[in-house]
Amino acid sequence: MSDDQQMTAAGNEMSASFLAAKRLSEQTKAQLDANPGRFTMLTGDRPTGRLHLGHYFGSIQERVAMQNKGVHSNIIIADYQVITDRDTTEHIEDNVLNLVLDYLAAGIDPTKTMIYTHSAVPAENQLMLPFLSLVTEAELHRNPTVKSEMEASGHALTGLLLTYPVHQACDILFCKANVVPIGKDNLPHVEITRTIARRFNERYAPKHPVFPEPSAILSEAPEIPGLDGRKMSKSYGNSIMLGATAQETTKLIKKSPTDSERRITFDPINRPQVSALLTTAGLVTDRDPKDIAEEIGDAGAGALKQYVIDSVNEFLAPHRERRAELAKDMDSIRDILRDGNNRANAIAEQTLDEVRAAMGMRY
Repeated sequence: MSDDQQMTAAGNEMSASFLAAKRLSEQTKAQLDANPGRFTMLTGDRPTGRLHLGHYFGSIQERVAMQNKGVHSNIIIADYQVITDRDTTEHIEDNVLNLVLDYLAAGIDPTKTMIYTHSAVPAENQLMLPFLSLVTEAELHRNPTVKSEMEASGHALTGLLLTYPVHQACDILFCKANVVPIGKDNLPHVEITRTIARRFNERYAPKHPVFPEPSAILSEAPEIPGLDGRKMSKSYGNSIMLGATAQETTKLIKKSPTDSERRITFDPINRPQVSALLTTAGLVTDRDPKDIAEEIGDAGAGALKQYVIDSVNEFLAPHRERRAELAKDMDSIRDILRDGNNRANAIAEQTLDEVRAAMGMRY
């Protein structure tokens, strides 16, 4: 088989795999809506900076909705995973605390959702040892997410980055999560988690399975471009941070690039920068970007930017107000994290004990 034929076959296999995952996702969503109390959800973020509008519409909004439906919800702040592709943990405490502030301001309720950090739950991380024995080196190297993250970081492949998917399996399985809301790019992580759960049960607990095989719930959120038309990213400086002031947001939008055409049209391929501004405005106003473009018409980029500024600042005003009030008592924010860590430790210790018993290692 030629290289082209192999690439085509691999592409077809990936397409079929994605379609199967999408069908499973839709079935799981229907079951979750019918009986949310049967489901445990795990999701999270790396504390590499502040959360932005892309995070809000891409994941946080859905987390709040699932929490409020009655799904058992867990959010991990993956501080250990910061060092998969970074050489420093500078500012990590500030980043962690600001994540918690944004979660709470967005509607995450710590009495309903457990918020915890990787580094504070040793029993969860101890699951890495048996889990690593259940995957091959070839399976780890094949993971496309690991490849893309290594290329983006410009770093050599570290042992931690190579085993990143196994670490995520520990995150998901320690609390017996059976649903994981993700974007398409992270589907391989859930697939390897399902593989690890299945192999552990088959090898060590065939009669009384320890772990569920979690299902991915694929995000319906559109990809949200940054203000310059590229992917929204903290590293590009093109993101509207949830915790930014109205003045900071205004300044950022005013300096965002557009093009030389005066008439405003929505054309993501040929006019990515103008269309990125229209997409942002559409999200925060719940309007069609094409309608906004038609409304602005020949008024030009200045009128478009002012519309985006007004819309974004109005949308974020309640979040900023709640956030500022919460930030007045950072001891309470630390208490919420400490409580979440304590709850996570109790769950992780119990799961690790079950793992030891299944492996015949409870002496």
